[in-house]
Amino acid sequence: MTLRVDVLTLFPEAVAAYANTSVLGRARERGVWELHLHDFREATSDVHRSVDDTPYGGGAGMVLSPEPIVSTIENTPQLARPVIALTPSGRPFNQGVARELSALSGFTLLCGRYEGFDQRILDSVVDLEISLGDFVLAGGELAALAIIEAVVRLRPGGLGNDESSQEESFSEGLLEYPHYTKPARFRGREVPEILRSGDHARIARWRRAQALQRTLSRRPDLLTLAQLSPADQKLLKEFPVVDSTAEER
Repeated sequence: MTLRVDVLTLFPEAVAAYANTSVLGRARERGVWELHLHDFREATSDVHRSVDDTPYGGGAGMVLSPEPIVSTIENTPQLARPVIALTPSGRPFNQGVARELSALSGFTLLCGRYEGFDQRILDSVVDLEISLGDFVLAGGELAALAIIEAVVRLRPGGLGNDESSQEESFSEGLLEYPHYTKPARFRGREVPEILRSGDHARIARWRRAQALQRTLSRRPDLLTLAQLSPADQKLLKEFPVVDSTAEER
C-alpha cells in the first residue's frame, strides 16, 4: 500500500523540491509514497491573504491564525490522519516514532511559522504534536522533510534494498558501527584487518562490539534501549575500540 503524506505549509515549493530528489524522489517513482501539498494561505478571505496576527496579551512576533488552517483541514476530507503539528513542545521525534508512522497508511504534517500556532488550532483539529529537537527553526518545512525521509526509508521499497535500514544507527537502540571502503590504507590509517579477513561470522561479532563501544562512548543514554545480553558483555571484552590512527610504517 502506498503511504499518503499530506503537508500543510506556506511554502509548498520548498517541500516539493526536496521531495523530488534522492531517496524520496526515487521512492515516489516506485510508488512507495505519495505527497499532497496544501498551501493554507489559499484558504484566506481578506485582500491581503493574511495568515497571522498579533498575539493577545502582547509580545513580539506574530501568531498563525486559526481560520485558514482549520478551514483547510476541515474542507479536505481526503486528508490523511493523524494530523501532526510540528511544535517545540511536541513528542520528541526518534527512530521509534518513525517506525510507528511507517506502519500507518498515511499522516498529515502541519508546518508552523512565526511565533507558532493559535492554541485553538492544536485543540480542535490536531491529533498529535511532534518536535524534531530542542532547537528553533524559522518554520516546520525542514522538520517535515526530515520526518518524511526517516519514515519513507523504513517502508518496503523505500531504499530499494530493504536490508539497508536494518543495521543503521538506532535500529536496535545502538549507534551504528564504523564503515570502511577502499583504499585499505589512507594517510596512515588502515582498514581494520578483521574486515579484510573474509570471516563473516567474526566480522558480524566485531561490528556488534563496535556499535556497543560507540554507544557507550557517545550516547550512553541509549543503552537503556538495548538488550545487553551476556554475549554482548563478552563481545565488549573480546574486541577493543577500533584504532584508526596507526602511524604510517
